[in-house]
Amino acid sequence: MAGRTARLVLLAGAAALASGSQGDREPVYRDCVHRCEERNCSGGALRHFRSRQPIYMSLAGWTCQDDCKYECMWVTVGLYLKEGHKVPQFHGKWPFSRFLFFQEPASAMASFLNGLASLVMLCRYHTSVPASSPMYPTCVAFAWVSLNAWFWSTVFHTKDTDLTEKMDYFCASTVILHSIYLCCVRTVGLQHPAVASAFRALLLLMLTAHVSYLSLVRFDYGYNLAANVAIGLVNVVWWLAWCLRNRRRLPHVRKCMVVVLLLQGLSLLELLDFPPFFWVLDAHAIWHISTIPVHVLFFSFLEDDSLYLLKESEAKFKLD
Repeated sequence: MAGRTARLVLLAGAAALASGSQGDREPVYRDCVHRCEERNCSGGALRHFRSRQPIYMSLAGWTCQDDCKYECMWVTVGLYLKEGHKVPQFHGKWPFSRFLFFQEPASAMASFLNGLASLVMLCRYHTSVPASSPMYPTCVAFAWVSLNAWFWSTVFHTKDTDLTEKMDYFCASTVILHSIYLCCVRTVGLQHPAVASAFRALLLLMLTAHVSYLSLVRFDYGYNLAANVAIGLVNVVWWLAWCLRNRRRLPHVRKCMVVVLLLQGLSLLELLDFPPFFWVLDAHAIWHISTIPVHVLFFSFLEDDSLYLLKESEAKFKLD
């Protein structure tokens, strides 16, 4: 839900710096990369590199140029630390110690665990909620949209490329929009299905226009940030207003309130910007880890609410 907005804020800020962070602007880094590529990334040296590169690294898309940047990054970090300077960022990111083919191991694993938690809760929802529940199709669709977003988050933190960055951004935006749609169906659409259908069409049009502009015109990080903050605020305010209005009548709504408030509180972690502990664990990874139980709680709310609506609809059917 709202936590995806906080993540987009951090990603947008990092991406805006990606074209020139302190570390990759250093002459020692640039000279190191240039010499490394000349020495290792052409002709017989490149063939030798490929013959020695583990298969999992080549399958993950790690190239000779990537290895040069990685090795030279640590050369530069070592010089900074030796001279008593603060650790610099490179291409908008802190230096991370690569594990196997994972560029950011902690964030990649945390994204995977978020996706796994969503999958487990989806299976539980399938088991405990009959398909006749009014919210069933919308909740199941939201779960699949979330799973897709966490998949691309895992891929992006495994290997940062232009494609994986865009997919991570676009899928995160899709989750926020679907959360708004989920809220619309719950608060308005059950009584007025035509309104929900029209609103869904509007959201799909917005998403198509957003992705088309960023893909076909230019990837404007400032616009992307503003757009996602705006829809994130709509998402938070709408859910929270509905929760406050129904908290006494529907006790399970408190779970949703806790989720909204927790995600807002945990998003403050994204404001902390420090070099990763042990070159693995930074504020972004900690935020990812902290959201795992929050997703479990939100799906628990969806399960309780769907069962309540099913019971309510059955009671009305008997009266009729």
